[in-house]
Amino acid sequence: MSEDNVVSVPVSLPDPSTVNLAAPDADEIVALSRGIHGVIAPDGDLSPLQHLLVESVVKAMTGFPPDLGARPISPREFAQVMSDRDQMFRTRIVQLVILLVLVQQPIPPDVVGRTSMLAREAGVDEGMLAIAQDFASGSLGLASIDFDRNGYTAGWDADHERVLHVSSRLSTAWDAVVDDPALALQWQELEDLPAGSLGRRVTDFYRARGFDYPGRPGSAPPLLAQHDWVHVVADYGTTVEAELEVFAFIARANDDMRAFSLLAMVVSLFETGYLATGAGLFQSDSGHLSRAGVATRVADAMRRGARCTGSIDFLQTDWFSLAHLPVDEVRAEFGVIPKEAEAVQQGSVGPWEAGGISAFQWKAGQALARRQGRDYDAFGASV
Repeated sequence: MSEDNVVSVPVSLPDPSTVNLAAPDADEIVALSRGIHGVIAPDGDLSPLQHLLVESVVKAMTGFPPDLGARPISPREFAQVMSDRDQMFRTRIVQLVILLVLVQQPIPPDVVGRTSMLAREAGVDEGMLAIAQDFASGSLGLASIDFDRNGYTAGWDADHERVLHVSSRLSTAWDAVVDDPALALQWQELEDLPAGSLGRRVTDFYRARGFDYPGRPGSAPPLLAQHDWVHVVADYGTTVEAELEVFAFIARANDDMRAFSLLAMVVSLFETGYLATGAGLFQSDSGHLSRAGVATRVADAMRRGARCTGSIDFLQTDWFSLAHLPVDEVRAEFGVIPKEAEAVQQGSVGPWEAGGISAFQWKAGQALARRQGRDYDAFGASV
């Protein structure tokens, strides 16, 4: 009987006296590398992008490079490698494997099968496995539905809407709000805050790019607008590559495992194009994660998110309560650390730098300035 047909009991979780909460050492990284290899390509090699991605993420998160030349092991053996690790560690590893699966084109069903086996053996219930299965079977429309059912917004309710400051209930989490004068005014009033404050910088960010404030026609969904504050706090521009960075940062800062779906979403939009639309505004634009240096930048964003103070849901932060504070003070409050030099060398820039704005946004910002009868100011950003 093949291993695929054997029903086994998941590797049990350790008790509090034996759980290993230390950072992985070099030997454990080798063992985990063997497991990753065994799930993704037991009889061959990872794709160039998978290879680069796992090397970048593992090194950024642990300080050790993976050993992808080591002998592959089975999903069961992979789970046993994590026998002294807790649920969160195991889930993060399964999510890394799923991330590698999601960048494959096409996704082989046998790889999804081995990933599912790993999750079962490790006792991990990961909603993004359904997405990988949908993509592998060509059910792209179903995948879009499963993102909502299994991902970050699965438990969305009225309590989550309070931080968005909308005047009425949303039908879905990613709904746009285009006729809410009170909401739009609250955003506009941020322009009156002192220079250098977070709120004022966010309005600079909007005006430079021609973005409409939530509550007005043409604006982004209020939930998506939450991530615009993170662009400023975490110092990421607004090209497509930078969107991959900022959502990697957001996903990894949150210890709610469903936040991983945010990274899975942007990878499916901006690398493979498996998703046609997402987050109520984004449109598919493939091939960006595989561009030179972007995997390194995304890995560094994950590292920075993980190093934030505690578990932070940046999309559920009441940013208006922090808007009056200087940006550096907000960074200190969240424990946002600087980018690694290598990420900067590979092209990671902030919203006020050269390369921190797209050509489309540059033109939109100029058009908005003309409509408002003011001189255009990109606040240091350029294409």
